[in-house]
Amino acid sequence: MGLSTFPPQSKTDIESYTHEKPRASDTGDEGIITASSSQREGSLESDKNGFFYRLQKFAGGYGVEERGVERVPENERRDTRASKMGGVWLAANMGMPTFALGAVAVPIFGLGFVDAALIIVFVNLIGVLPVCFFATFGPKFGLRQIVLSRFFFGHYAVKLVALFQIITCLGWASVNAIVGAQLFHAINPDIPGWAGIIIVSSATLIVCMLGYKAVHFYERYAWIPCFVVFLVVMGAFIKSGEFDSLLPLGTGPKERGAVLSYMGAVFGFSCGWSAYSADYGVYQPSTRSTKSTFLWVFGGLMFPLLFVELLGAAVGTALVHNEEYQKLYENAGVGGLIAAVLTPNVEPGFDKTCLILVALSIIATNCPNIYSVSFSLQALARQTAQVPRFVWTIVGTAVYVGISIPGYNRFETWLETFVLSTGYWLAIYVAIALGEHFFFRGGLRGYSGYDVEDVTKPQLLPPGFAAVAAFLVGVMGVALGMSQEWYTGVIAKLCGAEEHGGDVGVWLGFAFTFITYVPLRAVEGSCFGR
Repeated sequence: MGLSTFPPQSKTDIESYTHEKPRASDTGDEGIITASSSQREGSLESDKNGFFYRLQKFAGGYGVEERGVERVPENERRDTRASKMGGVWLAANMGMPTFALGAVAVPIFGLGFVDAALIIVFVNLIGVLPVCFFATFGPKFGLRQIVLSRFFFGHYAVKLVALFQIITCLGWASVNAIVGAQLFHAINPDIPGWAGIIIVSSATLIVCMLGYKAVHFYERYAWIPCFVVFLVVMGAFIKSGEFDSLLPLGTGPKERGAVLSYMGAVFGFSCGWSAYSADYGVYQPSTRSTKSTFLWVFGGLMFPLLFVELLGAAVGTALVHNEEYQKLYENAGVGGLIAAVLTPNVEPGFDKTCLILVALSIIATNCPNIYSVSFSLQALARQTAQVPRFVWTIVGTAVYVGISIPGYNRFETWLETFVLSTGYWLAIYVAIALGEHFFFRGGLRGYSGYDVEDVTKPQLLPPGFAAVAAFLVGVMGVALGMSQEWYTGVIAKLCGAEEHGGDVGVWLGFAFTFITYVPLRAVEGSCFGR
């Protein structure tokens, strides 16, 4: 992350960052120091006559959130409903991208319903755990996760995380926007892909510019119409009689490779929120129960992931024998597949209403990506920190729209490649973060090894050498185990059919990183004393 204006670097800056030092009474029962007074609104506060400061204040007058990557002080944490943290992930995953991941199990990975369903259930259980774990840090610290990552990577090496996080947020936003555009095209073939992408991205931009409260408010209710639509899709599909639960399970290297690759894709999707899950609890009080946060986020993730992915996998089985389904899928992607289910089985006109609602679900899915990308962009350098958060939200939107339009016609390949690639680096990130927490900080004792003021003092943070070295070793593990169109690793070739093998990059990346990081970090800590 390496934000040079947040946290402040000099003693003077540190003292001005909080108006008074935390008192002993401000230390919570888990050893977390919390600010006892309000903080400056951000790095722009130091230049009240500057252009960006005046721009931020002007936008604030219209309801745009002014706070950026800065810590939220305790006296401003008025978000008292723990259920909101679950609601964000419920809405974000109750949408078409989740359905698409389930649906492509058959045409892209060559799986049947039974093997796809087993993967969906058990891999999601593993993939959501890091998201739930990191979500607990938001209320305890009031820090965005890109800043929290300094505890794991150090003040300077965390810039690497920020860069990967930016790529992840914009890449996922692009994938999601394409799904929405496919739905609009399925509704009306005269709507070109680029128009659907712009519709979805513009609506997402409005919500994300307004900020944290708007995102939570929107996500709190956005899942309801999508859930109803998916119930309609399920009923219509049952009525169609096209579900084939008995597709023969494959055997041998080809099936093994397909299973391993789909496992990596499902993990990359569910774990994809890990690097910014803390962002959506920073306005919760520090007294919020860790167990409560974990369980709300767990429920908010698991319910839509299981329900919608399993529904997608079931509908995808119809592609094997039904030529009409195949034709619509080829013409409009997963959106066409939904249309194939609804159009002949519901009242005329109601199918289009359902498709519109599901298309608009992309807004809820993309809000966390586009809201959080602004923090990573602010966290890159002194210059980027001076730019208001909402400006980076606009820039991020422009970038992913520019990526989405040329990628519209290659969605399935784009989806497979991106979800796997996301899983690669997040497995490395999670390995380092968990290794740091459980071996060198709070561990099972909670958060006693963290001092929130350390993020303002690079000299008290890990030097980052162990993290960078372990990251590079993890990349080696990924390279050995990855299976993409453009490259298949040595170990991946042994895990499946001869041509593409089986993708085990996620699991090797995690293992290589974790095994390397723990001993290196122990040596680093003894040498540097931090």
